[in-house]
Amino acid sequence: MRGLLRTRNDYKCVINGVMEEIITMNKMNIREVIDKIFTLEETGFRTTLLGIGPMSRNLIVASLELAKEKDFPILFIASRNQVDAKELGGGYVCNWDQQGFKEAIEEIAKEVDFTGLYYLCRDHGGPWQRDNERNSHLSEAAAMELAKRSYLEDLIHNFDLLHIDPTKDPYVMGKSIAMDVVINRTIELIAYVENERKLRQLPEIGYEVGTEETNGGLTSQENYELFIRQLTTKLSKRGLPSPVFIVGQTGTLTRLTKNVGEFSYNSSKLLADTAKKYEVGLKEHNGDYLEDYIILDHPSLHITAMNVAPEFGYIETKAYLELVRLEEKEVENGRLEHPSNLKRVMSEEAVNSGRWKKWVIGDDVHLSVEAILAEEELTETICEICGHYTYENEEVKREITTLFANMKTLGIDGNRYILDKIKNSIDRYVQCFNLQGLTSKLLN
Repeated sequence: MRGLLRTRNDYKCVINGVMEEIITMNKMNIREVIDKIFTLEETGFRTTLLGIGPMSRNLIVASLELAKEKDFPILFIASRNQVDAKELGGGYVCNWDQQGFKEAIEEIAKEVDFTGLYYLCRDHGGPWQRDNERNSHLSEAAAMELAKRSYLEDLIHNFDLLHIDPTKDPYVMGKSIAMDVVINRTIELIAYVENERKLRQLPEIGYEVGTEETNGGLTSQENYELFIRQLTTKLSKRGLPSPVFIVGQTGTLTRLTKNVGEFSYNSSKLLADTAKKYEVGLKEHNGDYLEDYIILDHPSLHITAMNVAPEFGYIETKAYLELVRLEEKEVENGRLEHPSNLKRVMSEEAVNSGRWKKWVIGDDVHLSVEAILAEEELTETICEICGHYTYENEEVKREITTLFANMKTLGIDGNRYILDKIKNSIDRYVQCFNLQGLTSKLLN
């Protein structure tokens, strides 16, 4: 297995008019992975791939450590707000652009001696997918142009899977976007990427289409199949590749630290069977916080992959806050003299960021920063769900350093505690999705 994974092919890539040579892993591409999973299903084997939102560097370390221990492939799914080109505003995760994201994962893989399969994936790429683009009500032409520039950076930096999602249209609010508009935008974006890929003589990549959002119009099995059929037919006529995944609405919805949706077994089975008719895998989004009895059933329902992101950010932040609780206790006991101010600093930064508006429910979305900070319980809740947005803040980083120094005084490796809490959270999905040993099965 390792010999195969370390074999390399040379690809020529034209960047800014200059022919450059890049070295890339001769690994199974994402299409080959899905085809092999479909083949394994015929033998009775069932699994569901896990898409992990890269909420922090720690999450990537924990993911690769666990994947090495349990021999499974990882999909790292980065939204445009998380990772994007500097000229488009960059990303809030470690200030990474596509190159920084790619190089960081390569560096971490070397650090933990991971030689298995991982895939760089764009989650919700497309027009208006950055908060500032949508809030600015950019024109369709301007938003599509920025989406193409973002996808080009993805392509140049060896992303394996691109999610084409043109449904975040600020001019269509409260109703579904017409299916033909979604299809035409999707085809335009895939055609653009494919043209650029061929010009640069880059290897084939995979595409994910559709959305879990209700305004995408794919909430019924009938519309879901109509979308796949019309899209794949038009792609074929233009000589463009069919998608690897299509996103389906299974009833999930993440708010605060819960999945407030209602997972539908019947809908999920219908959507999965429909997708497979067209040799496409069903991709579920918003899988965070689902109970074990639900995710245990995903492989048997033929849900090919599921994305989880905010849950892992919540787990990491909760781990920091647990160390803060210990720190506070040991200050009271006289064993520590200089406590960190991590909880206060992280809470204030999380509230001031305004990013909590995406996750709260009801009238709380209209609360002012001052009103939230005046309520201790609500402030703590927002810190828990949005703390990960603050990890790159310099003051937050200083307080984490102080916290870890205090833990070291107590004989505790604070960072190791954080990593293990994240690994335990990921491992729940590894077990329920029957992922252990999957890489070896794919390659043998």
